[in-house]
Amino acid sequence: MNASTPSISPFRKFGWLLRREFWENRGGFFWAPVIAGIVICALSLLGAVAGSLHLSGIEKPNNLNVGMAEAEFAQQMGFIGDGGLLSGVGIVALVLGFVVFFYCLGALYDDRRDRSILFWKSLPVSDWLTVASKLVWALVLAPALAIVVGLCIGVCLLLISALTMKINGMPGAWAMIWHSHPIQVTLKALSVVPIYAAWSLPTVGWLMLCSAFARSKPFLWAVLVPILSATLLSWMGALPGISMPHGTIWYVLGYRGLLSIAPGTWYIDSTLIGRLAASAQNIDSPADVMNVIDLSRGWHIFAGADVWIGMAAGAAMIAAAIWLRKRRDDA
Repeated sequence: MNASTPSISPFRKFGWLLRREFWENRGGFFWAPVIAGIVICALSLLGAVAGSLHLSGIEKPNNLNVGMAEAEFAQQMGFIGDGGLLSGVGIVALVLGFVVFFYCLGALYDDRRDRSILFWKSLPVSDWLTVASKLVWALVLAPALAIVVGLCIGVCLLLISALTMKINGMPGAWAMIWHSHPIQVTLKALSVVPIYAAWSLPTVGWLMLCSAFARSKPFLWAVLVPILSATLLSWMGALPGISMPHGTIWYVLGYRGLLSIAPGTWYIDSTLIGRLAASAQNIDSPADVMNVIDLSRGWHIFAGADVWIGMAAGAAMIAAAIWLRKRRDDA
């Protein structure tokens, strides 16, 4: 009888698990950035209408390209268009941090709370495969989906800006679209996904560990434990004869432990900030602005030990979460 039962490949099981995660969490993964984008686009449209009404009786400038050739002016407007596309990605990045944070926090806790873990454990799916599907969504698929949604929002914002300029008789409206670089912007935005996966792994691992460990209130465990630990260690530094590296403690427990899940936090280091500040001093055009906010700069993190230590710590915590899930089904 067992011989006649068809076996299901692990890859097929994994595909089912990925689809399950999306359908159970599509409100956060898809609709949250979409709704945020709709709100921002609606506000931008209202602002464009209000601005157009305000400018209706004012003479429109027609010499914005004074001092540069027409081709150069069109190129600069194209870089402004690139900035418009990236603005949509920036909007959804704010939403993504909150979505992934609370998704990881409930990933291994919610099914214990509602006892659905008993059903999922009755299926021929291993615990590590289940956790891996949640991990892939948190680190790869959710950021990639957010970037796609963000680029669509950016296109809408770009169209609103171009139409507003055209209606008001301002030059360069269509150049902002036709001379932009959507493929280059898309590839650079998607190149951030592996950076985000590597950088946020310690926070994702910690949140999943708390999700698997906590019998109740996983949010309090996830937030209070690192903060209170850092506070206690900092207080110990006030005792005579004891010296504590306060900055390192708060960086490891607070910043890397809790905030690494926020997109773009890998840009905040003294070396990169110094380079950006030096670049910002030489901004003379929209092209210089795009060079300053070049997303490919994030790959610098792999040259240091910080990200590798964080990845190792995150992997260890995820392994501990899988071990706990195998032995606990209570909430």
